[in-house]
Amino acid sequence: MTELDLIDRKIVAALMQDATLPIAQIAEKAGLSQTPCWKRIQRLEASGVLTQRVALADPAKLGFGLTVFVGIEAPDHSAEWREAFADAVGAIPEIMEVYRMAGEMDYLLRVAVSDMAAFDRLYKRLTDAVAIKNVTSHFAMERMKFTTAYPVDTVSR
Repeated sequence: MTELDLIDRKIVAALMQDATLPIAQIAEKAGLSQTPCWKRIQRLEASGVLTQRVALADPAKLGFGLTVFVGIEAPDHSAEWREAFADAVGAIPEIMEVYRMAGEMDYLLRVAVSDMAAFDRLYKRLTDAVAIKNVTSHFAMERMKFTTAYPVDTVSR
């Protein structure tokens, strides 16, 4: 784990809230001048702390009104199956996130689709691509909280 000082944490927190902020505003939030702030941002990117700068969009306004959390139980745990599964989920852009889990399910997927018919097509595409022992789908009725910003401590320790 990369050890971040208070200034680094303030920079990261500012960028997670709004990556479009000008360097001058980020520097002000971090208590730095612009050049040292820019150098820190470059170092945070080079070290992998900052991985991307992206725009967030409203899924419903883009036609992705249905969010589904899909639990997958693998038929086996071989390297060959894991590779085939990774290839299959990687080829389906509506699968937004994939986590290998501990517990009752082996994998948890977050899927964004337009409607139930689109989910059915995705389900068939996935199960045709790779053998799966069990699939359990949970349909989100309402997104009550969503953030991509981690709760970085920006207070002096």
